[in-house]
This record gives sequence, C-alpha cells and structure tokens, in this order.
Amino acid sequence: MEKQKILIVDDEQGGRLTVSRMLEYEYIVLEAADGEQALVIAKEERPSVILMDLMMPKLDGYAACLSIKSDQETRRIPVVMLTAIGHELNKKFAEEMGADGYITKPFTRESLREELRRIMLSAGENVGGMHSE
Repeated sequence: MEKQKILIVDDEQGGRLTVSRMLEYEYIVLEAADGEQALVIAKEERPSVILMDLMMPKLDGYAACLSIKSDQETRRIPVVMLTAIGHELNKKFAEEMGADGYITKPFTRESLREELRRIMLSAGENVGGMHSE
C-alpha cells in the first residue's frame, strides 16, 4: 500500500522537524514554511491531510486554511490546526475558516496519529466543518 502524503506547515523549522519525525515512517511528509508555500504545495501534491500552524508570516494559518477550503481543487483536503494557542475563540475562528481539526501543542505522537486516523476516516463524511473532539 502506498504511503499517504501529509503536509506540515510551520514557520519554525524545529516544529516541522518534530512533527515530521513523529510521522515519517507512516507517511510521505511534505513541508512548507508559511501559508503561501502551503497553498502551492497543496495544489501540486494533493496531500491527504494538512497540519497547519496558526501564527506564520506572509499568510497565517487561518487565511491559508480559508484559501485551501475556498479552492475547488483543494477544498476536500482536511486541514488540522496544530498550535500552542488553545483558546476557544481561536478554535471557533479556525472552524469558521474551514478547519477539520484543532490540536493544541504540546501533543504526543500517539495523540497526533489518532487524530490523523480520525480525520482521514471521516474526511468524506464531513467536508468543510470541524469535527468534535
């Protein structure tokens, strides 16, 4: 079985490296350093899931998620916000932008893997809305 692609979007290289190491054995890991790069890679590579930081230069996670979900070519790609910001208002805004999930840092490898399994299983059932956790 061919590995699925995961796009990790984070302006901090250390953040991308940490998540990449958690997932590199199960997935083909793609990386972007900002929201603009994420949009290009999402269109070119069509990852199975995008894991996106919120606070980034050029195009933040909210705007990048909205762009991905507004584009006919990429709107079905699940976007999961990975962030240190755990406030309910931020989570609600991410949902309004089309996020399919929201994980607060720090997280464990197992909790990330479980969320990815959940998102991938339900991606076809609830496109464009955040699932309950």
